[in-house]
Amino acid sequence: MPTWSKRGLRGSILEEIINRTNLFYKDNSLALIQKIPTPITPVEYTKETHQIKLAYFEKKSTVDYIGAVQGIPVCFDAKECSSSRFSLNNIHKHQFDFMRCFEEQEGISFILIYFTSLEKFYYMRFRELEFIYKRYQNCEIKSFKIDELDEKFFLTYNSLGYIEYLDGISKDLSER
Repeated sequence: MPTWSKRGLRGSILEEIINRTNLFYKDNSLALIQKIPTPITPVEYTKETHQIKLAYFEKKSTVDYIGAVQGIPVCFDAKECSSSRFSLNNIHKHQFDFMRCFEEQEGISFILIYFTSLEKFYYMRFRELEFIYKRYQNCEIKSFKIDELDEKFFLTYNSLGYIEYLDGISKDLSER
């Protein structure tokens, strides 16, 4: 793991790695995945620099990334977790609902979780998320531990600085 991951850039590390990975996938004609910006309405900005000083969110965002992998529609959300326990408060109902609808349209939905303190990346398939999320909604659980996850869906962070999440998609497809 690069040293910049330890410099307190929490919140941007995973996004930076995913964006670099997506560029690699695009440049090698493996996938076309785009970051979805959260729509905002500027309220106050500096005229000289056109810098937004105050804004509000227009609506709730859906997922962080959407695109296609070899003709297959894909959407996913990226989450960071600083401990070995992931709180389900991090997954919002509107995100879950969007991913469920995306799956119903024969797309692939997943969550990419980065356990920062352990430097591990996990590809959480939608059906795994659905099982856990339903237990969360029924107040059975509020979080899950990393050791409860399926070992074969931990992803490799390769020497070029990419997360090999296409491997997760491939395994996900083989189990459908």
